[in-house]
Amino acid sequence: MKTIKLTFGALVVMASSLMAQTNWAVDAAHSKLGFKVTHMMVSETEGKFKVYDGKVTTKTDVDFVDAQVEFSVDVNSVDTDDDKRDGHLKSDDFFNAEKFPKMTFKSTSMKKGKVKGQYILIGDLTIRDVTKKVTLTATTNGKTVKDPWGKTRTGFNVKGTINRIEYGLKWNTLLEAGGMAVSEQVTIDSNIELVK
Repeated sequence: MKTIKLTFGALVVMASSLMAQTNWAVDAAHSKLGFKVTHMMVSETEGKFKVYDGKVTTKTDVDFVDAQVEFSVDVNSVDTDDDKRDGHLKSDDFFNAEKFPKMTFKSTSMKKGKVKGQYILIGDLTIRDVTKKVTLTATTNGKTVKDPWGKTRTGFNVKGTINRIEYGLKWNTLLEAGGMAVSEQVTIDSNIELVK
């Protein structure tokens, strides 16, 4: 009888914790999933993805420790303000969007960083058919606001760096003066607005 009561009590606690979770959706209309690379070793070329969706699950409305973060990105929506370059990025030299139309991210850890409002977000990033663990910094001002329609919102700036070669985005060309036309390092710089 005691075992049954303990089991029932554990189930009640588990159910309560599940009900206490907060679900957030990415508001793509007020977010930017951006990146940049060094071009010709002298300047930076920026781009973004226009079509994506994401969701975040937290234990409370204000604390994102141990949040579960998932993103899915339509690679065909890449936009660098140059149609020819965008076409090249969609080709097999880079993303091979025809064969691998989605890029995904799924978090494995989200812990507080060293400064206020900072979180260290670790997760599995899949590009083409390659999955690797990445570490990102997600920074918020710690505020949540109610919009005019009664919905709760918050936001993050997410930054990090990946090596595109590790994901099979290998195209490059040597410059006469030495060095490569496009850097191997890609900087992720995104502004994400979440709505509860």
